[in-house]
Amino acid sequence: MGKLYSKSHEWVEKIEDIYVVGITKHAAKELGDVVYIEMPAVGDTLEFGKSFGVVESVKSVSDLISPLNGEIKEINEELDVQPELINQDAEAAGWIMKVTVPDEAVLAQLISESEYSQFISEE
Repeated sequence: MGKLYSKSHEWVEKIEDIYVVGITKHAAKELGDVVYIEMPAVGDTLEFGKSFGVVESVKSVSDLISPLNGEIKEINEELDVQPELINQDAEAAGWIMKVTVPDEAVLAQLISESEYSQFISEE
């Protein structure tokens, strides 16, 4: 499958039977130095297109928008003590949460890496 992207600048990657979610490198760069991330709790339910948390940087505060429907199984607790991981490696070490997705149909609303690259070049 590879990574899929939302137009609200989140990425999704399926690893075995779980989906890993984070914000894109582009979003991390635009935000500047991330100083805090308000994350959901394990067990919370996500709804596509709805806010699931907040990321604060030295420049701004932005909502995190869910690219999936599903249940949160794990959050990246390292971000509580090292929110700068988002800036250092947004699409690997800076992942935000892991989610189970009961219906993969929502993935059709996401875009490929090349489509995302084109999208951000037009912004």
